[in-house]
Amino acid sequence: MILQQAAELIKKQARAVLCVVVETKGSTPRQAGSKMLVFPDGSISGTIGGGEMEHRVVQEALAALAEGKPRLISYKMTDPKEGDPGICGGQLEVYVEPILPRKTVIVVGAGHVGLAVAHLAKWLGFAVVVSDDRQDFATPELVPDADDTHTGTINDLLEKHPVNEQTSFVLTTRGVDVDSEGLPAILETAAAYIGVIGSRRRWETTRKNLLAAGITEEQLGRVHSPMGLELNAETPEEIAVSILAEIMMLTKGGHGGSMKVG
Repeated sequence: MILQQAAELIKKQARAVLCVVVETKGSTPRQAGSKMLVFPDGSISGTIGGGEMEHRVVQEALAALAEGKPRLISYKMTDPKEGDPGICGGQLEVYVEPILPRKTVIVVGAGHVGLAVAHLAKWLGFAVVVSDDRQDFATPELVPDADDTHTGTINDLLEKHPVNEQTSFVLTTRGVDVDSEGLPAILETAAAYIGVIGSRRRWETTRKNLLAAGITEEQLGRVHSPMGLELNAETPEEIAVSILAEIMMLTKGGHGGSMKVG
């Protein structure tokens, strides 16, 4: 039942944490294989034994969900005076794994660079959405690497595709007007990354437009423009590598420097 629930959550792109007792020694509330789901509000489905131990696991699960990383926790059930969560006398280990929405790259602008970004993002394992306001640019035939395509404005796109902290926006549009019109709505989302292609001069023009429209400096600080790492990239494919490298660096906590030793 718990695994079926977890599968449904994954299908719905929902967030939760799967907690599994992976090893026990001696007397413990539940045996290895016991499972529990913890939801973002702290509610649960299933049980791994109840009591103080389960309460602690719920707190660990919420912390793991916020961090986005699994963890393995061990408990002794011997002496509460020493901080143990019980007196059963045994020991157990619980594996805590966040269930997160699939990482998604939304490409706005289906030109040469946008298509290259979509292709590389798909190869890297992202879900890919490609959107363009021009007819016959973002179609399944022209963008075979996309999981979904969309024709219309950015506002229309956001109504169709929910955005969460696993979403990255890559704006490879044809100009300032498109960016200025669409960015306010994107900046209201929880997207992990918002990047805009173009020169510093182009971004400065877009920035002035957005400030005039009431967007704050704090909001604009979320935007990466020009986007990508400095690789002296020239071709659409090279630019795509630069952009995806920056997304991976920022969302995975890298630093972007050389790994060479010495």
